[in-house]
Order: sequence, then C-alpha cells, then structure tokens
Amino acid sequence: MAFPKEAKEQTEEVQADQETVSPKKYDRSIVEGSLGKAVWKLAAPTVIANIFGGLQGLVDHIVVGNIIGYKGNAALGASWQIFLVVVVFVSSIFIGMGIMVARFAGAGETDKVNRTVYQAFITALFIAIVVMAPIGYFAAPGLLNLANVDAAVQSEALPYLRTMFLFSSGMMIFFMLSGALRSAGDAKTPMILGMTMTILNVIFNIILISGFGPIPSFGVQGSAMGTCIASGIIALYSAWKLWNGGWVISIRNKSGYAPDFSVIRKLFQFGLPAGIQGIAMNIGGFFMLSFVGSLAQSAAAQAAYAIGYSQIFTMVTLTSLGLMGATSAIVGQNLGAKNPERANAAVHTAARFGVIGSIFVGFFLFFFPQLLLSVFGTKDPVTVEIGIQLLRVLSVSGIFVSVALTYTGGLQGTGDTKSPLFISIISQVIIPLGICFVIKHTIGLEPLHIWLAILAGHFTRCLLSVLRFNQGKWQNIKVDIETTTG
Repeated sequence: MAFPKEAKEQTEEVQADQETVSPKKYDRSIVEGSLGKAVWKLAAPTVIANIFGGLQGLVDHIVVGNIIGYKGNAALGASWQIFLVVVVFVSSIFIGMGIMVARFAGAGETDKVNRTVYQAFITALFIAIVVMAPIGYFAAPGLLNLANVDAAVQSEALPYLRTMFLFSSGMMIFFMLSGALRSAGDAKTPMILGMTMTILNVIFNIILISGFGPIPSFGVQGSAMGTCIASGIIALYSAWKLWNGGWVISIRNKSGYAPDFSVIRKLFQFGLPAGIQGIAMNIGGFFMLSFVGSLAQSAAAQAAYAIGYSQIFTMVTLTSLGLMGATSAIVGQNLGAKNPERANAAVHTAARFGVIGSIFVGFFLFFFPQLLLSVFGTKDPVTVEIGIQLLRVLSVSGIFVSVALTYTGGLQGTGDTKSPLFISIISQVIIPLGICFVIKHTIGLEPLHIWLAILAGHFTRCLLSVLRFNQGKWQNIKVDIETTTG
C-alpha cells in the first residue's frame, strides 16, 4: 500500500498521463456531413488569418515607401525574397508534420498526433537557432550580390536580412503551431494568434521604422525588429499553452522528450520534397529578381516587382495558400478516416472557391492598378507605369495560381509531396527563367517579357497539378509511425 505522499504523486502522474493520451474530440464535420461546409470551416479562418497577416507586409511597405522611398521598398522586397528561400526549407518539416497530424487525427490516434507535433517543434528550433541563424548572418551580403540588388538598396536590405536570420525562431514556432492546429481540425486558434501577432507587428513596425519619442528610426531594419519581437511574444505563449494543455494538440506525450529519429525521419520523408519544392520556387523568384535587376531601369522595376508581385498580389496568393492548407488537412483527415472519395471531392470543391476569389481580386488588379500602387506611396512615373503593366498581367495569372495551389494542397494532404516538387521545378524555374534567358539574348529583355514569363509558369503549374491529382495514384500512399507502449 502506498504512503499518502506517494499515492498523491502517483495520482498526479496518472492524471497528467491521462491528459496527454486521452483522445480529444476531433472535429468530425471534416470527415462527415456537408463537404462544402467542411472546406469553408477550415479555409475561411485560414484565409482571414493569411490576409490579416499580409497586412504586416503592406504596412511595412507603406511606411517604408513614404519615409525612405522606393529604394526602401526594393530593399524589403529583395531581402524578403532571399529570406523566404531559407524559411521555406526549414518549414518543410511542418508540411511533413501536417500530413502526419491530419492522417492521425482523422484516425483518432491522439498520442501519434502529439508525438509528431513535439518532434517537429524541437527539430525546427534546432535548425532555426543552430543552423539558420549563424549561416544566414554571414551569407547575407553574398546573397544580396547574387540577386543583383542595387548597391543603394543593399545598404537598407542587409541589416533587415541579418536581423531576420538571427531572430526568426519565434516565426518558426508560429508556423509550426498554425500547421499543426489546422491539420488537427482547429483553424480558429491560429487565426486568433495570427491576428494578434499582426496587430503587435504593425504597432512595433510603425514605431521602429519611423521612430517614436525617444525611440530612433531604424528604417527598413525596424521592420525586421518588429516582426521578430511580435512573433517571439506569440511563440512564448504558444509554447506555454502547448505544454499546459487546452488545445486540440499538445507537446506532452507518453513517448518521452528525447529526439525520436524514427519520427523525425518521417517528417523529412514527407516534408523534404515540399521543402525542396519551396526552395526551387523561391530560387526561381530569386533569379527572376536578378533578371528584373538587369533591366535598364532596374531600381524602378525592382520596386514595382516588390510592391506589385510581393505585396499586392498576395491578396491572391494568401487566399490560395489558405485554401491549400485547408485542402491538405481535409484530404489527410478523410484518408485517415478511410474515406478517399470524400478526400477527392474536397479538392474539387476547394478549387471552385479559389477560382471565385481570384476572379474577384483580379477585377481590382486589372481596373484599378494605379490606385493600388498609390497606397504604397508609389509616385515615380516609371515605377507606376511598370507596376500597372505587372498588375494587369497578374489579374489573369491569379486564377491559375489559385487552382494550382489548391491541387497542390490536395496532393500534399495525401502524402504525395514529390509530384508538386517536379511540377514546381518545371513551371516555376525552367519555363519562366528559360523564357527570360532566351529573350534577353535575342531581342532584349523588357519588363513585360518578365511578367508574361511569370504568367506562363503559373499556367503550366495549374495544368500539371490538376492532371497529376486526377490520376489518382495518391490513394496507395501510407502514412504511419510506430505505436509506443509507454
């Protein structure tokens, strides 16, 4: 018989273990009932969160454009494009995590969900702090040179880029958490956290970019400082919440807290192709930026590209990425629940939502481009002319992007991350860069040629993604990890 103190300790241990492994009631409407409502239930909060989060970049460019000018906008756009190449690779484990979490949640396997989340959490922190921060800091000048960024723009871009590399672990945790919650069927919590982070970010960025009272103006670097502070606050709260419970996911699990390389290998098995895909796409964007920088009026073209493609066009891409994440989660959960027909239908339903949204946004891009550019303080006549040209091309391109991303989400949700990789290499690297290269060495490259090359890449990605998903080979992909006995 246990002594009272020992009995109390044993009871507390049992209660803690029960909190960890007791099955939570996952949202069954994702795998049952109206499919349209299921898609909307996950997609709407994700889209809102993405659009709201996009305000951060909009505010940054608006403040920087009005205080520093178009060179500041070019610095933000160029450095963010470079930073994305690295961040997307690190975030690849979150895609692998999302595939596994959705499949396990659909099957009601709670401990496998939590084990996966914890291993993704510690892996992301290790990569962000031990690998990404030191290498990114010292490689930043060379990366800016490789992107053919104008010398005057580099002086603003370098401090921003180094700050982001050094203090991005908070952002990594937020990305991980959002993907895990959404894959488990909770899209509202990451929406609330994302909106809170964006509000904090906007406040910090306005203060740090422009200066306030005794706080000096840090210019473009102030944007990075505000982003890192805001995401760090949310990350600390999220880590506390993941440990203490209250969400549909947790980092507590009965398998212990040492690195589990069998799970980590699965994270990279599913996530690494998606990470390479993201790198390929961003390398494509990186060299596309280099082509933009090679134009006769490079600074104006880079500013138009940064504002038009990296900011205004995010009204399409952020919405489509929300649909992509929601589609991946719904497909994964339905496959976990042994319902492949519903998984298949979910992708087609989500694509219809995407087309409607992109047509709506495209209307404003085509008919009111100058008004949208003016919001960012764009007054230089050459920049305005090039920007109008870009936005009108993107008004069409957005339809193809929406469909492509939705079907990419469907493929990833099944565990097929290799097909989107090859599709992206063809459509986002070979085709647009090949077009620009040929034109540059024949008739001479102009801004419109680059914009049309981007359109050709988006169309190709859309076509190949739809064809690949409709082949149905994804139905035989298995997603699982070993069951532990405690």
